[in-house]
Amino acid sequence: MDRLPGTASPEPGGESFKTTHWSVVLSSGNASENVARQALEHLCRTYWPPLYAYVRRQGHSPEDAQDLTQGFFERFIERGYFALADPERGRFRTFLLTSLQRFMVEEWRKTSRQKRGGGQVLMTLPTTGAEEAYAAALHDDLSPDRLYDRRWAEVLLNRVMVCLAEDYASSGRAAMYKELQRSLWGGRAEVSYAELGAQLGMTEGAIKVAVHRLRHRFRDLLREEVADTVRTPEQVEEEMQHLLAAFTP
Repeated sequence: MDRLPGTASPEPGGESFKTTHWSVVLSSGNASENVARQALEHLCRTYWPPLYAYVRRQGHSPEDAQDLTQGFFERFIERGYFALADPERGRFRTFLLTSLQRFMVEEWRKTSRQKRGGGQVLMTLPTTGAEEAYAAALHDDLSPDRLYDRRWAEVLLNRVMVCLAEDYASSGRAAMYKELQRSLWGGRAEVSYAELGAQLGMTEGAIKVAVHRLRHRFRDLLREEVADTVRTPEQVEEEMQHLLAAFTP
């Protein structure tokens, strides 16, 4: 799985456990300006969709929600919101949402779009698809906090799916992944293992083994992704359960 610029992979277990996202934030004041900004912008571009959804659910228009979200991340980078980070509280997800709430209460003004950076855009978020994703959730009567958690979980799951697809493609198994991913969630597949094996030139037993390995790899990648957002190894399982619960009614 790709890592953020200037960071190391977490080491599960023991006191040496490091969390990539916390490491990026906490080391921002010590790293070179370019390295720190690159790493922080990577975080911002990755995790802005849940924050955008939260702001929209608060009743802001799409345009204002984009301005608020981008304004928050620019302030986060330029004015050192990372200095408020307290890893002992555990979850990077909670830290970002609390920081956004503080920003919305204390910092936002109707004229901030013109004043921010003297009219100069400091960072551009990839806003394509933001409103479409929000609109898809309108049928659910979710609070802003619940919607934030669901969109956060979707971001993590999407990152894992991209990594899985890249893993299989790099070993020449892209066609296999395209077929096997339908069995990833453990539900009844539209096509039986026997039929799938016939399509891929594999036995039914080989298909079962391949699906088992795919699910195992998925769980490993999801744990890695979640581990980047919490403080201790013990919190990984708690966070995974919390995020999966975000999809329940």
